[in-house]
Amino acid sequence: MTIASQLGKVGLPAPVADLAKRAWDVIVVGGGHNGLTAAAYLARAGKQVLVLEARDRLGGACTLDTPFEDKGFVISPCAYVIGLLDETVISDLQLHKRGLEVFVADPQLWVPFDDGTAFSQWMSHERTREDLRAIGLPEKEIAGYEAYEDFFDQMRIRLRKGPRDSWAGESPSRAELEEMLLGDQMMIDALFDASISDVLDEFVTDQRLKDALFGQGIIGTCAGPKDPGTASVKLMHFQGDLLDEGPIWGYVKGGMGMVSFAIAEAAQEAGAVLAAGVPVGEILPGEGVRLDDGTFIAAPVVVSNTDPKRVLDMVPADAMPTAYGDRLRDWDITSPVVKFNAALSRLPSYTAAPGATFPYSGTVDVTGGLDDAQVAYERFLTGEPAVGFGEVYCQTVLDPSPAPEGQHLLSIFGQYAPYDVNGGWEARRDEVARQFIDLMARFAPDFEDCLIDYEVLGAPDIEAKIGLTGGHIFHGEVTADQMWENRLTPRTPIDGFYLCGASTHPGGGVVATNGKNAAEAVLADLSG
Repeated sequence: MTIASQLGKVGLPAPVADLAKRAWDVIVVGGGHNGLTAAAYLARAGKQVLVLEARDRLGGACTLDTPFEDKGFVISPCAYVIGLLDETVISDLQLHKRGLEVFVADPQLWVPFDDGTAFSQWMSHERTREDLRAIGLPEKEIAGYEAYEDFFDQMRIRLRKGPRDSWAGESPSRAELEEMLLGDQMMIDALFDASISDVLDEFVTDQRLKDALFGQGIIGTCAGPKDPGTASVKLMHFQGDLLDEGPIWGYVKGGMGMVSFAIAEAAQEAGAVLAAGVPVGEILPGEGVRLDDGTFIAAPVVVSNTDPKRVLDMVPADAMPTAYGDRLRDWDITSPVVKFNAALSRLPSYTAAPGATFPYSGTVDVTGGLDDAQVAYERFLTGEPAVGFGEVYCQTVLDPSPAPEGQHLLSIFGQYAPYDVNGGWEARRDEVARQFIDLMARFAPDFEDCLIDYEVLGAPDIEAKIGLTGGHIFHGEVTADQMWENRLTPRTPIDGFYLCGASTHPGGGVVATNGKNAAEAVLADLSG
């Protein structure tokens, strides 16, 4: 059986006692996509690599699950769409030959308004212009919108397509980043300080455009659209080059777990040994790891795909330099994200596109607008759940394979809901679900009629399900104070111990560059 056909449930390749007898060069703790990427590159370099995943399946947050009574619904519970995956990793590991197939989302963004109109951003620029004219936007506003998108694209090109790819290897310093941006002060401000609201104000005046576009600046971030640093979040999500088409997004056939499973196949083929259901209790740098059951497995190098707080739990205090331990303790993992995953009997009908399926072939944002989202964030700060923004994904319009025939999966990436919600999650889960249902019904009134089953995953649920401390899908905030040279690095001050997860440069998302960077650091150090 392939790893994909098992939905990543690879089990044990041999009894734990036998794994402990083998001589390993590297142990990778955590079988998420970055850990698997590191393992693949290390094994390709001839190293004896063992991957230990605590859960019963590989993939971390980029996996597949069957949470509903009808197991014909196979859902990506946390990672929904592809857009940032490293093209070098795709090529090096031959992921397309290993089953990675991508459907481009079109429209890239569709945002319905209360008045029955909608913003549409198509792959075709001319079609986008036509739709913007149809909702009454003047040419000056359309030009401003296009200039806004081009502004971020020029930043992407300067940072990713110049003589140096800023995501590969160690992060450039702030001075180097400013030089890469050719000293453009507005770009520098967007990279480090500006809010997404500030940048929108520079380009457009129509509130509909602001309400449609602000969401890309808050995805996964504990901040409101008017808060400093959120413009850089838009940029982070705008630096991919999917299928050589630039910063676009798409769906993976079968679901996002297929990315992890393809990488796992590459690692396994290169000689890495993959073991699931094997929790590591202690990391002993320079020696190896001790499992929860007490078994010691030796290796001179350990690479951790876990989040920084788990590192603090697993590395003995006497092996943790004081300053580094303090840095990990101070690492901000406050998550605003709550997920709503649903099985549908049919597609709901949007008021702005009655009976149409085209919105579902792309990405839809449902929101009361920029100002409402800011208020929702402020409520979140008081411990209240306030789902004021939702990004809606419907995999099954382009790829029907993860659902029973004629039925659909729909997922919403929502904000904001605190980890420590007032009154506790179990007491308020139904209320949060109702917030999602009502937000969708505001624009698609028959949404609730289509629901067969659903789950609500707050930050504590994501923590319990995936093992991410605080439920933060990016292993920590991605505003400027924790990005670039402020992000963690693969090399730690602890000999024989490396990091490869989303807390390292270049940041969170399904990127895989983190794993590749870590493998290259290990190999460079071993050869030195």
